[in-house]
Amino acid sequence: MRKVLLTAFAVLVASVGVYSQKQFVMLDKVVAVVGNSSVMHSEIKQVAQQLVEARRAEGYTSDRDPMNEALEQLLMQKLLYNQALIDSVEVNQGDIVQRVEQRVQQMTDEAGSIVELERKSHMPIYHIRELIRRQVEEQTYAATMQHEIINKVKVVPGEVEYFYNNTDKEELPIVAEQYVYAHITKYPKGMETAKRRTRERLLDMRERVVTGKAQFSTLARMYSVDGAAIRGGELEPTTLQGWVKPFADAVEELKPGQVSEVVETQFGLHIIQMIDKRGNLYHCRHIVLRPTFATDEIVAPMLELDSIANLIRKDSLSFEAAALKHSDDAHSKQNGGIVTNHDLLEHYSAFDAKLTATKFLKEDFGVGGGKSIDDYNAIRYLKKGEISTAFRTSDMNGNEMCKIVKLVDVIPSHKATLDDDYLRLEQMTLEDKQQRVFQQWLDSKIEAMYIYIAPEYRDGEFMNKNWVKAVKK
Repeated sequence: MRKVLLTAFAVLVASVGVYSQKQFVMLDKVVAVVGNSSVMHSEIKQVAQQLVEARRAEGYTSDRDPMNEALEQLLMQKLLYNQALIDSVEVNQGDIVQRVEQRVQQMTDEAGSIVELERKSHMPIYHIRELIRRQVEEQTYAATMQHEIINKVKVVPGEVEYFYNNTDKEELPIVAEQYVYAHITKYPKGMETAKRRTRERLLDMRERVVTGKAQFSTLARMYSVDGAAIRGGELEPTTLQGWVKPFADAVEELKPGQVSEVVETQFGLHIIQMIDKRGNLYHCRHIVLRPTFATDEIVAPMLELDSIANLIRKDSLSFEAAALKHSDDAHSKQNGGIVTNHDLLEHYSAFDAKLTATKFLKEDFGVGGGKSIDDYNAIRYLKKGEISTAFRTSDMNGNEMCKIVKLVDVIPSHKATLDDDYLRLEQMTLEDKQQRVFQQWLDSKIEAMYIYIAPEYRDGEFMNKNWVKAVKK
């Protein structure tokens, strides 16, 4: 049962949809009650369909009746939601509002218009929006409650070793081929000049907005380089703690409608426009640009790196010495240029020395993996000990840079071992413990909370038998 409840619930929470148009008008009935929440037959059908579709997309099926599985997931969601209200759990209401509006807009686009959506759904738009809001709010509270329970769980080295020694070796994961590599990085020397050019562009945009010659959102769509550009630069409402300090400091000083001066963060240079503030939630939009370079400014570090690579190939200089002397990467230069996930941990403010990894799977490269796909495209053609030619890439914050890489080692696919794959086994140990802690918590709350399940639904296959045992007749 390890991870079954947690992962299945994740599938449920990941969906922010509402009942299909046919389900809006079906004759519904209450199937179960948890605390002050009802589980409707239409909800079960919806979630069952989501579970089937999710598993089909992943290429497998379940032996369980999807309707019964959906019922159990909804029972758990309702319990978590009710307990979250009891415990006064806080959620980001601005995020809920945004998700609701995104879903309403999606449904409107699919229908063709609000009028057509109302006609197909047989209800006015405000009723549709309220149904979506209730569902999204419940899912958000439930997910936050679950996160608070399992986020407190920690493991120590002795638990990892115990887990490994007491796990059937056939159940241990196969670790795919991994790469260990080193790099020497160089940023263009004209960074300050490039920043000045970027700052001047943003100041010009700010002047156009302030004087009424252009809309901030229009300029954001045209020029901003982050994902919010498609929304006119609009960011979801959040607390000041949700942003890096220079950005948060600037936002805190703004009044609705005001536009900031240029703000520099590790993500680039910004101008920010305040939309409104509700409680401790700040709602704003921004335009972010990153310094760009002329061709000769990029060519210079490329040539320098190629010269360094040639010296290393001729044994006139070791890679380790070259990294220490020439690399702009402060994380790796002291360690022979060996690439780690230090930058990824630091980027997400989760740095912990024991989490530092030096072995990377193929899927660790590219979007979401933390390492540049450019790195993989360079090392995939190298033999152990070989050095690439210089290539152009960018760091985690999107800043342009150049680098050369050396393939240090290729670790063949193998069964996970305590010596070679401690971090992966630690994660498995943590997930196993989280599952057990959550199960214990769930059992105690099932016992304490009012639960009713209609008689005709009690004979299904429940992963947790306590649901039926706890039924109040």
